[in-house]
Amino acid sequence: MDLRALIFDINGTLIDIETDERMEQAYRAIGHFLTYQGVTLHRWELYTLYFQIMKEQFARSAELFPEFDVVAIWREVLERYATEFTASLPLARLQQLPLFLAELQRGISRKRLSLFPQVLEVLSRMKEQFRLAVVSDAQSAYALPELRAVGLHEYFNPVIISGDYGFRKPDSRLFQKALDELQLRPDQAIYIGNDVYRDIFGARQLGIKTVLFHHTQDLTRLNDPQPDYIIREFAELPRAVDFFLAL
Repeated sequence: MDLRALIFDINGTLIDIETDERMEQAYRAIGHFLTYQGVTLHRWELYTLYFQIMKEQFARSAELFPEFDVVAIWREVLERYATEFTASLPLARLQQLPLFLAELQRGISRKRLSLFPQVLEVLSRMKEQFRLAVVSDAQSAYALPELRAVGLHEYFNPVIISGDYGFRKPDSRLFQKALDELQLRPDQAIYIGNDVYRDIFGARQLGIKTVLFHHTQDLTRLNDPQPDYIIREFAELPRAVDFFLAL
């Protein structure tokens, strides 16, 4: 196999993360912060509004696998409830607020953020031989800072994030976007992810070879589509790469 690139999912594959998007404290804190921007919303009003606008985004989408835009949600919240005081804020502040609110929500609702064991060591080794890229279902407002926080932000190019496109995996266009930017054929890359449907099926639609990072112990429930290789620890990835190089 003429292997040139390794393409990765992020959360559940590289990063071990736990968040709770429905955490009451997040909407309480955001509601309190918005008071100082001239917007008055109780935490439960804000909670309901957030998920209502998300639902509206999905309803407007014509995509088979639609993705939401978290920054656009918070922009809509501000537009609906802005007061004269809100409108009087400096333009630069108003433009930055939706992104800030998305980051604030994520930061408060995050419970855990760390790399899986051996990720840095393995990626440092792989980077010497292959180009590394990302295709992930996420929001750039979350994913890019989180990659930076765990020391991975300089490892990948390109970084394809579903929230920037309005559709998510297993839509093959996300994988094709990565291949286009890498200027590679599907048979010159492998995709590494932890979800059989979104990752394995998504990549295989284009003919990309796949590695399933199955870090739970039960493989008996693994259904089709079958990955080309399975690893249970990230440290096993070099062995998987050697397997594909021998094809």
